[in-house]
Amino acid sequence: MEKILIINGPNLNLLGKREPGIYGNKSFEHCLTDLRERYGERVAIEYFQSNHEGAIIDKLHEAGFDGGLKGIVLNAGAYTHTSLAIADAIAAIEKPVIEVHISNIAAREEIRHRSLLTGVCKGIIAGFGTDSYRLGIEALIEK
Repeated sequence: MEKILIINGPNLNLLGKREPGIYGNKSFEHCLTDLRERYGERVAIEYFQSNHEGAIIDKLHEAGFDGGLKGIVLNAGAYTHTSLAIADAIAAIEKPVIEVHISNIAAREEIRHRSLLTGVCKGIIAGFGTDSYRLGIEALIEK
């Protein structure tokens, strides 16, 4: 069975507690359970979260050449707007990466309007709450 890896960046471990008006009131574990139930017969969904830029880069390097991996759904959090190193890691790997965001980053503070990752990702999905992850998985499965 093929795998899809979801990588979440900084502060996304606080979903359900952090700014519920923007990010909702459900933990990511709840979202992950729903995704695994929905896609469990089609793909295995693996999950990694870190608040540390280097750990995210290491995970991209490790997963990016995994023959059994279909692709990566990445919510890099604030690193989206600041990390050329994560962008370089995405550009260096073989597996497609779908950039996702829970909120519509274009409708938020000006600093969040620019993503350093979009240009090296297969696509971007933003603004659909945690459903953005489902849409990212669908993009990897269907494309």
